[in-house]
Amino acid sequence: MSEQTATTEQPKGSRRLPLIMLAAVVLGGAGFAAYRYVAGRDHVTTDDAYVNGNLVRLAPQVSGTVIAIGTDETQFVQQGQLLVQLDPRDNEVALAQAKASLAQTVRDVAQMFAQEKHDEAQVNAQQTLFSQAGQDLARDRSLVAVHGVSDEILQHDEHSVRGSRANLDQAQATLASTRAMISGTTPETHPRVLQAEASLRAAWLAAARTRVLAPVSGFVVRRSVQLGQQVTPATEMLAIVPVDSMWIEANFKENQLGSLRIGQPVQVSADMYGSHVDYHGKVLGLTAGTGSALAVLPAQNASGNWIKIVQRLPVRIGLDPQELAQHPLFLGLSTDVNVDVHDRGGESLSRQPAWQAALSTDVYATQEAGADAEIARIVGQNLGRGTDTAVRLGSLP
Repeated sequence: MSEQTATTEQPKGSRRLPLIMLAAVVLGGAGFAAYRYVAGRDHVTTDDAYVNGNLVRLAPQVSGTVIAIGTDETQFVQQGQLLVQLDPRDNEVALAQAKASLAQTVRDVAQMFAQEKHDEAQVNAQQTLFSQAGQDLARDRSLVAVHGVSDEILQHDEHSVRGSRANLDQAQATLASTRAMISGTTPETHPRVLQAEASLRAAWLAAARTRVLAPVSGFVVRRSVQLGQQVTPATEMLAIVPVDSMWIEANFKENQLGSLRIGQPVQVSADMYGSHVDYHGKVLGLTAGTGSALAVLPAQNASGNWIKIVQRLPVRIGLDPQELAQHPLFLGLSTDVNVDVHDRGGESLSRQPAWQAALSTDVYATQEAGADAEIARIVGQNLGRGTDTAVRLGSLP
């Protein structure tokens, strides 16, 4: 009898086991959903996020033929490093012509200043002749009454006075013209000399710019220039990525934007390193437009079969520079972003920049080095004033 009872009770216990397991699964799912709901209220996440950064596209400043290439793709370059060398011979010839033109201009201007003294002497000489002719006319007129001179001589004296006066006027006009060309200037500051100096500086820069230097430090990600290629300022030769200034561009859904604020802390994980490497950063700014609206060809929704699609808006997220240096990121890598939106006291849009956006390079500042000293040497040499003039001109800004 006991054996029959045991056999009847065993199926009942086995039927309860699936119910218990189902209840456990339901309770576990409900608990997990409750946890995600409570924890998710203070976090906004997206996996539609990618690494972005500055892509420096390098083009020559002058036209020329490539004769040397100093780097290649995947290589690191330092700021100021020579990357491409253009054939400098045409530019060196133009520079030599500019130097000769400046020297000739300085001599011409010096001659103009010397011409002023010559014209002053001519005016004095004509003034003397005019005075002498007037005196002769006055003397002969006094002798007419006593028949001391003939009418013919008197007419000759009058013609001499008029001719002397015309010569004096011409000499004075020539002097005025010469003074108008040099008035208010010196041989060093004459406009013709300054124009020739500017032409020399332009030729100097063109010669210096045959050396294409790296404006920033970074890795070469693209090289399209080849030896012997004829390049122009519109030719892209290299592309450099400075990996120390990367950021994340996260595309959040429009229903997630209401809780995002500038300065909120962010945790980022990159697929490249996996979940064991976390980056920490903050929200830097929200783009004032969705990705579709800012596209080159924005979508046109004025049609009868329109379907509403949730839009996404790019949000810039800055990263910790030290973490970025330890684990470098590259353009276009996929990431997962988790924003802690617990603190919502900040602003969604701010007129004050949240990070330093200004970029600069001093690589090109030295291209004109030596030009002022060379100009001062040429001017001083052709004015015959030696080193003093060169030193004085070299100190001018």
